[in-house]
Amino acid sequence: MAAEPDLTPGEMAEKAVRVGIQKAEWSAPRLLVLALLAGIYIAFGAVFSTLSAAGASGVIPHGITRIISGLVFTVGLILVVVGGAELFTGNNLMVMAWANRQIRTGGLLRNWVLVYAGNFIGSVLTAFLVFQSGHYGSNGGSIGLSMLSIAEAKTSLTFIHALSLGVLCNILVCLAVWLSYSAKNVSGKILAIIPPISAFVAAGFEHSVANMFFIPMGLLVKFGVDGSFWNLIQKTPADFPHLTVSGFLVNNLLPVSLGNIIGGLMIGLAYWFIYLYRK
Repeated sequence: MAAEPDLTPGEMAEKAVRVGIQKAEWSAPRLLVLALLAGIYIAFGAVFSTLSAAGASGVIPHGITRIISGLVFTVGLILVVVGGAELFTGNNLMVMAWANRQIRTGGLLRNWVLVYAGNFIGSVLTAFLVFQSGHYGSNGGSIGLSMLSIAEAKTSLTFIHALSLGVLCNILVCLAVWLSYSAKNVSGKILAIIPPISAFVAAGFEHSVANMFFIPMGLLVKFGVDGSFWNLIQKTPADFPHLTVSGFLVNNLLPVSLGNIIGGLMIGLAYWFIYLYRK
């Protein structure tokens, strides 16, 4: 029996509209639980990515380290798409159903707000559990040092820098979700997801939901460990001056979230215009 052909871009656009209508109709409890799961799944990808980069500086070429980190991070979106969960950045594609006048502005914003909140809870909860597990102390503290360094770098960005990196990131994330709409089987969905997600992580682009894990994780390490850990990594909290709650919320999460929305709108509205506008 011949395999069912994958969807064409025009059919993918129609599917994106149907998916957007469905998401807009789901109840608040269902959205929150699915969003909480997505936050957890993306956090798992972030844990995997952090582990892959720990202790690699000066041992493995920088580019190779970034590629490895990107490849392993893809487990997060694979779990979201294949397992079924609600991710704020991917849901920016709901703008296609909105532009097609099949969901209202209130329904679109309701989904985004509830999913964003659920993603935040799931990501921060995972960061707390990872911290309590003592994972940061593994491999001579190199994992904890990597957590601190990643969070410090993210909170050191200027507003326009973070905004631009957020735009670039969600162009690729939404392309990964968009490409997954074409596939009729699990292997096809996974293969569609891996290249764009690997690219955004390797390039150092900024993803709001991933940062809901990365930066709280760094904050927990900075303010929650004892002196023996700092002696182990030969650093002090003063070496991470930008890593604060305001650095997290104002310097990073706000501009990155805005950038993610812009990037998502760019992809969603472009494909809506190409395949659905004349209809």
